[in-house]
Amino acid sequence: MILAAGLGRRMRPLTETIPKALLKVAGRPLIDHVLDRLEAFGVREAVVNTHHLGHLIAAHLAVRRSPRIHLSRESAPLETGGGIGNALELLGDAPFFAVNADVVWLDGPTPALERMSSAWNDDAMDALLLTATTVHAHGYAGRGDYFVDPLGLLRRRAERDVVPYAFTGIQLLHPRLFAGAPDGAFSLNTLYDRAEHRRRLYGLVHDGDWFHVGTPEALGAADDHLVGRPGARDLHVG
Repeated sequence: MILAAGLGRRMRPLTETIPKALLKVAGRPLIDHVLDRLEAFGVREAVVNTHHLGHLIAAHLAVRRSPRIHLSRESAPLETGGGIGNALELLGDAPFFAVNADVVWLDGPTPALERMSSAWNDDAMDALLLTATTVHAHGYAGRGDYFVDPLGLLRRRAERDVVPYAFTGIQLLHPRLFAGAPDGAFSLNTLYDRAEHRRRLYGLVHDGDWFHVGTPEALGAADDHLVGRPGARDLHVG
């Protein structure tokens, strides 16, 4: 699942005419970076939710052959949790990757999606979030999101805490996470907190670079960092 329905408010004025998912880093739209990663891992079908300027995303993806794209159109913004909940019928009953359309990452020695798939424990987990150390997170200026204990269990930071790990927007989820979820628009944080309480929310620390592309400044910085960088050759940088 690719989350691409956001309004892109922090990216304005760029997103007044172009949806954030189609803004380019290293010469390629953000959404294609994500889909390329999924395709390389072997994902054959992907669901993309759309709302703001969704017709432009649909037109862009119409020529893509792999993964096969299914669109989940939203007449009103449903946020992260509501967007996935609205698309569950398209996603099936097995664990699935869900990725924000505004992130770019470089893999370490083993691709991140492969590491996540290998780490998945269906008996213990409802969600596995890829985290990044805040000191190595490009375009991220927050206080972190979670502590990760030695077993991989996540604990959300308290309001005034500063913690070492940020959520990357890359995750592996089981549909049962959404059992009893609210109707309409809601944040995935609601379900993360419930899973944390049940000790079923886990994290894996990314061992490569991660770029949060949420503002025009972060977009430019990611582009400057990646263009011509040897380690970015797998991002199809021309």
